[in-house]
Amino acid sequence: MYRIKFIREEKEILVEPGTRILEAERKAKLVPDAPCGGRGKCGKCRVKIEDHMVLACQTEIHSDLEVDTLSGCQEEEILTEGMQRPVAFRPDLKQKKVILEKPETGDNRSEWERLTEQLDVEKPVLPDTEIASKLYGCRKEAEEWYVICAGNEILDISREEKKICFAAFDIGTTTVVGYLMDALTGKQLALKSRMNPQTQYGADVIMRADHALEHGVEQLTGCIRNAVDEMLQELTEEAGRSRSDICQVSVVGNTCMHHLFLGISPASLVHAPYNPAISQGLTLNAEQYGLHIHRKGQLFMLPDIAGYVGADTCGCILTLRQDQQNEISLMIDIGTNGEMVLGNKTGLACCSTAAGPAFEGAKIECGMRGGAGAVDHVVYKDGKWEYTTIGNKAPAGLCGSGLIDLVAQLYLAGFIDESGHLESGQEKAGVFVLVPPEKSGNDRGVYLTQKDIGEVQLAKAAIAAGIFLLMKRLEITEKDIKQVYLAGAFGNYMNPESAATIGMFPAELLPRIQPVGNAAGEGARIALLNEEERKEMDRTVKNMDFVELAASPEFQDCFVDGLCFP
Repeated sequence: MYRIKFIREEKEILVEPGTRILEAERKAKLVPDAPCGGRGKCGKCRVKIEDHMVLACQTEIHSDLEVDTLSGCQEEEILTEGMQRPVAFRPDLKQKKVILEKPETGDNRSEWERLTEQLDVEKPVLPDTEIASKLYGCRKEAEEWYVICAGNEILDISREEKKICFAAFDIGTTTVVGYLMDALTGKQLALKSRMNPQTQYGADVIMRADHALEHGVEQLTGCIRNAVDEMLQELTEEAGRSRSDICQVSVVGNTCMHHLFLGISPASLVHAPYNPAISQGLTLNAEQYGLHIHRKGQLFMLPDIAGYVGADTCGCILTLRQDQQNEISLMIDIGTNGEMVLGNKTGLACCSTAAGPAFEGAKIECGMRGGAGAVDHVVYKDGKWEYTTIGNKAPAGLCGSGLIDLVAQLYLAGFIDESGHLESGQEKAGVFVLVPPEKSGNDRGVYLTQKDIGEVQLAKAAIAAGIFLLMKRLEITEKDIKQVYLAGAFGNYMNPESAATIGMFPAELLPRIQPVGNAAGEGARIALLNEEERKEMDRTVKNMDFVELAASPEFQDCFVDGLCFP
């Protein structure tokens, strides 16, 4: 066994000979940055050993080592808030005071019947032998008790009124956001976020699905369940509550995240016709899925719509309620996939485009996530390049919004032609240097390559093609779309004018764009706050028209047309 010391994190572990440094980082629970999943292609897992830079995923350990991961515990900029709409507070989780009286002679009702008749629920209450066995003793102790029930199920009976809670989670491909709410008032009590630890197995869902098929789902399922469970502890500590106070948890995520959280193999998602293994909304026992809350606490999973249109899109619909609007609106959630929903109360059509992880920093040579030092906005003004960075730190790379700005500004300035060819006039062909090494927060500066521009073209062409084919399915044009909702972190921070400049969406839609933030997370909250709205999502999803772009004969032509800049 060899001793590996991670200098910045101040951690030491023992590993077997031949272990790769990336695997050692995982063993030390560091959550390394490995967008390519450890295939040696992205170069983002570089570490320093004795003044030498190496790729952690390609370097085997054959001696004791001191490793500088170069990144340490850098804070990421994670979008947590979303557009909120007024929602009637009508949860199916309730706490009701009951009276346990001694039955009169001739009253042959069981203890259970006399209890449940006081609960005023629509459906017959499911029998619970454990609680039923306590009722005689409870009645002998005192008359007044408090019953916690969810729908037609009793979760607990107690002498004192409890401070019951909800928790909602948006499990994104890159980030996880959690909310804690008071179940008696609906008030938000705490908010936490962190990076999705699954990123160490690949930046996008395809890489993670491939990893699960090759190695099993245990690693990916275990790390995300642990992350959510740890966040439950953090949320309750911040709010001064107990884990056992949490009686319901709702979770949204794309279909792959949904399956991996539940421990379901994603095999059906990566083989034609790319259907989910299960799609309907689920009510499960939370404890069975690694969540340590009330021992009879429930876990809600909103329905998936299709193989690559998941419960997170369902959460966005729950927030925006396009299915209840008279006017036609378009919702776009741009991440590693670009999910879109178009329509109104007469019908909704949806699709997913493989935008790739370029907008989240992967596959871009100087790309990075939205953390400190990421260039987030760029302007070319009076012959000078101006930029801002997150946290006003020294520039270290390009996040998605900065990438789109830079490409748009280079195009407007004439440094990129319509085909995407870069002619910067700088010393090195096929490269544009925004920040030289001596002014950056790293040893190589911040620059854009011809390959990077190609990645942006692929991503924006996929989104543009998706919008066009959805409009064609509904037989409408841009003028019929009255509102465009941009959901997710990238949509929230990017400059819409830059996106229209490069042809990501029609310029005619620009005045109608409204960023709505983390709409998926807001939908996960609404699912707990209003029982009927949550149940409506199953009906809404069943009636949606899913457009399978890969099966469309026109998609390839639309996609190729979208590669050029307008």
